[in-house]
Amino acid sequence: MAWREVGEGRPVVLIHGYFSDAKTNWIRYGHAAKIAAKGFRVIMPDLRAHGESGKPHGLEAYPADALTQDGHALVAHLGLTDYDLGGYSLGARTTSRMLATGATPRRVIFSGMGLEGLTQTSRRAGHFRNILTRLGQHVQGTPEWLAEAFLKTTGGDPVALLGILETFVDTPLDSVKAIQQPTLVVCGGEDQDNGSAPDLAAALPNGTYVETPGGHMSAVVKPELGQAIADFLAG
Repeated sequence: MAWREVGEGRPVVLIHGYFSDAKTNWIRYGHAAKIAAKGFRVIMPDLRAHGESGKPHGLEAYPADALTQDGHALVAHLGLTDYDLGGYSLGARTTSRMLATGATPRRVIFSGMGLEGLTQTSRRAGHFRNILTRLGQHVQGTPEWLAEAFLKTTGGDPVALLGILETFVDTPLDSVKAIQQPTLVVCGGEDQDNGSAPDLAAALPNGTYVETPGGHMSAVVKPELGQAIADFLAG
């Protein structure tokens, strides 16, 4: 498992989205730098089957909650006890699973995520399974075609990425409502890919919703995303 670090200070673990990697999601568009400038050590893993981490093809490498287990393993490996935790899209889903299985960060960030994306993962899994099993067949301009185009830019391994879909586990609504930490829900105003971000914020006991420009893919390139996370963590 590979990871990158930027900055010094209080640790914050940020997990990237599906088809992406730490460099693309957090570093390329300046988000990590904005957060580090507030006095944070930004730790950004490449998820299993992504980036510079291993990309095994056997299904035995993709048990339920595999990414969750990887997240806990990284926190333990780095000896983090007082830290913050968050992620974008699949990274947010992984964050919710880590919280549901014992992670105890001080603050939490869910970005590019709505309530349905945590509680009902099968819809997004089906969407991506369709993309990966029909590569080269998607109509230009459709969400499927755009996702395939993004996959090509990151050099993703379709076989390994299909395995990731087997790891998805729903986070029950009761578990979402049990998250007591101050939580930022930050999402592009045009992004409904994972359901309603305002509904997610409303379900959280200490949730705050911040809307940024863009849709699910374009919000990542906007400076407002990193600024919202930096301001929340430093607040």
